Amino acid sequence: MQLELRGITKRFGSFTANDQISLKVEPGQIHSLLGENGAGKSTLMNVLFGLLRPDEGEILIDGVVTPINDSGEAVRRGIGMVHQHFMLVPVFTVAENVVLGFEPKKSFDRIDYRAATEDIRRLSQEFHLEVDPDAVIENLPVGLQQRVEILKALSHDAELLILDEPTAVLTPQEIDALMDIMRSLAAAGKSILFITHKLKEVKAIADVITVIRHGQVVGTAEPSASESELASLMVGRDVQLTVTKSTYDPGDEVLEVRDLVVLDDRGLVAVNGVSFDVRAGEVLALAGVQGNGQTELVEALVGMRPVVSGSITLKGRDITHLSPRDALDAGLGHIPEDRQRDGLVLSMSVADNLVLNTPRRAPFARRGTRNLAAVKENAQRLVREFDIRTTSIEAPASSLSGGNQQKVIVARELSRNIEFLVASQPTRGLDVGSIEYVHRQFIEHRNRGNGSLIVSSELDEVLALGDRIAVMFEGRISGIVDPTTSREDIGLLMAGHTTEVAGV
Repeated sequence: MQLELRGITKRFGSFTANDQISLKVEPGQIHSLLGENGAGKSTLMNVLFGLLRPDEGEILIDGVVTPINDSGEAVRRGIGMVHQHFMLVPVFTVAENVVLGFEPKKSFDRIDYRAATEDIRRLSQEFHLEVDPDAVIENLPVGLQQRVEILKALSHDAELLILDEPTAVLTPQEIDALMDIMRSLAAAGKSILFITHKLKEVKAIADVITVIRHGQVVGTAEPSASESELASLMVGRDVQLTVTKSTYDPGDEVLEVRDLVVLDDRGLVAVNGVSFDVRAGEVLALAGVQGNGQTELVEALVGMRPVVSGSITLKGRDITHLSPRDALDAGLGHIPEDRQRDGLVLSMSVADNLVLNTPRRAPFARRGTRNLAAVKENAQRLVREFDIRTTSIEAPASSLSGGNQQKVIVARELSRNIEFLVASQPTRGLDVGSIEYVHRQFIEHRNRGNGSLIVSSELDEVLALGDRIAVMFEGRISGIVDPTTSREDIGLLMAGHTTEVAGV
């Protein structure tokens, strides 16, 4: 399929999300779409898949103007979309998920699952998407679940696949496998629109790269372009892509976790006997595929989730069963996984969010009365120091971009006198410019002799920040290794293969 977008414009009130965007995807081509947060990538894909209607412009398929009014029509036109968050029913089998909504009928009231299974086996073999049609989704690792999503699209005769951040939850080995699958699909004549913020992956897989900034196409690039050139094109300025750290010289132990057991929301063990230490002047980076207990571990450390057994000690003080407020008062800083749910009050001003943890403390309050001048002065200083882009310190936090919302949280936590920083998925969804800034703040915090636990599913981030790297798999620490450990060995630990990694 040849796909062409001509002059696509989409407005939301006075805001223009897509402004005269034009691009072309040829048959058998892997076309990557790059852009910083809020650049308009998701809006454009939703227009293409029929979830939004453009205010101006045309979609052409094989040279013919083809209006796409809904996702059903997109599927009928041969367009498939693999969402970042999988659209699968966990208790259904692979076959049941693939044919859901398009069930082959044996009779009026009976589904022909044998035909569906045969079709899945054929597609699996043709495109190297090996997966058992009878396997239950919830029993499959995320890499295989993603294959099921691709099979769903292919079973509907998709000729163009939209892959939205497809590597966000994959191990390095699963990413390599996905790249092979994409090459196989392209070799078979399928067109692929690949959306990602990972520059290494773009260079490894893309045939053509289109860069969007502020809702407009600002250029195209070949995969031979350097990462620095691509990053600069994305954000409109030079970006430092490497993290510079001083020599690793850890001090005394700051945080000690022993035999920690924590349950998830279903009452099942999510953290199973975890133990580790972090010292002053050290970043312990915690790697792992999302859903292996990292979220529950962090919530237990900061008092948001009860501890069943085990202990947490901060500079010799037992903080195992403290409330979130008491844990923060004890010297913990917390950058939460979900910034909007747990890190900000979106309806409150930027200034108020910057003192959210200390509203009753001096100098922000005196004898029970808020010191508005101190709150204002604090906000003006932090907005300046942390480069928070806002129209006003009185603007609600909801008016900020995702990257600037994250900067508010980072500024609030690192401007306090904290003993230890716990940061969970601190750069998720951020563009390279914001990532550069947040990383620099973490390293400055570490260089001042503070300890940190940085939890990330981004392996590049783990390798860049960690003085030591711990890997979590199925609720346990599968290994703690040096940052010089190969990506392949860390990937093995992320999949639970501890015996295959030397020194673990």
